Amino acid sequence: MSDADPGAPADTGYDEWADALAEGGYYLECANGHGSLPPRRVCPECGNRDLSEEPLPDTGRVATFSEIHVAPSGFGEEPPYVTAVVDFGAVRLTGIVRDLSAEDIEIGHTVRPDVEENGETGKRLIVFRPA
Repeated sequence: MSDADPGAPADTGYDEWADALAEGGYYLECANGHGSLPPRRVCPECGNRDLSEEPLPDTGRVATFSEIHVAPSGFGEEPPYVTAVVDFGAVRLTGIVRDLSAEDIEIGHTVRPDVEENGETGKRLIVFRPA
């Protein structure tokens, strides 16, 4: 990871979670069974403070996707590229799809999560690859 901009907001919770995602990942679950993504101190559904780390499933299914033709300023990805929301049961992740074009991907497609570094910003990105 590149040196952080001292004026930029801290990504501490996200960075730790991205490290974990690269090794398999986890999500947070409250005593009532609601899933959420870290960093969290309370369940966003019910306010429960008793959160446990649960393993993220190895694969998820594409819930929706979009082909991006105009990339956000400073993002560094060359359009067109595909982003997707992927359902992992208790939680959904959003990321960039690798190794599948918009013509190849379908709702319900099984993918696995991964983490890559954005070559322009040095920040980590959630990506999905075919399972």
